[in-house]
Amino acid sequence: MSQSMTLIAHISDLHIKAQGRLSYKKVDTLASLHRVIDTLNDLMPRPDMVVISGDLVDFGTAEAYQTLREALARLTLPFRLMPGNHDDRVRLRAAFPDHAYLQQGETLHWQMEVNGVQLLALDSSVPQQPWGELDDAQLAWLEGQLARAPQLPTLVFLHHPPFLSGIEHMDQQPLRNAEALAAVIQRHPQVERVLSGHLHRAVQARFAGTLACVAPGVSHQVALDFSAAGPAHFVLEPPGFLLHRWQPQQGMATHQCAIGDYPGPWPFYDAHGLVD
Repeated sequence: MSQSMTLIAHISDLHIKAQGRLSYKKVDTLASLHRVIDTLNDLMPRPDMVVISGDLVDFGTAEAYQTLREALARLTLPFRLMPGNHDDRVRLRAAFPDHAYLQQGETLHWQMEVNGVQLLALDSSVPQQPWGELDDAQLAWLEGQLARAPQLPTLVFLHHPPFLSGIEHMDQQPLRNAEALAAVIQRHPQVERVLSGHLHRAVQARFAGTLACVAPGVSHQVALDFSAAGPAHFVLEPPGFLLHRWQPQQGMATHQCAIGDYPGPWPFYDAHGLVD
């Protein structure tokens, strides 16, 4: 890969259960994780980093994190983890002691630079709660990291989206202080994306002078229902992930990618021109 191009793969909402048990008695989340790992391993050019933005497991048990760790051993790309509202910080840390960035401080936020792109991950999880919040210490840390490197294109990750989706049962568990995050982001134009999961759907919205993008679920998708008091339902729509491509002359482009092995590719043109 040319050193002028950076690829960051973004997957979310794995919801792994111990020993691969089905989620909601229907969803084989471990098989879904294996499929996305196979898809990521086959990508060419190869991504520089994979970020997994929370809800790594379904109920935060030590056994579920062990199943997750065993599955991720198949991933041949470097990866970093983040917690979501289904995760347990203590057990996540214990399951991945070799991930030093998870072992510092109360919340699991971290920073790294990948081939000229800065990644900043925030921990929006609140123990035992479905909604999210960023404490003052993390917001101050974010401000400091952005002020330190104003020239670096930056991706900011957190589990909970900083906007409402229109899906009522999901909007009842939002990021509660999105305005505080916006106040920081809007002061730093190098933030190319604010990236999250939680919604189990691919959604985009303008936010604080940049673009906020939600990755679709690896496990299952939330049913698209904008009706008032719509039920909390899920559907087995095709899963996916986001691939963020940075090129200095072209900027940041985000691609939504399907998980799985599909027919093709085939050429549009042959030796005689356009194929009929």
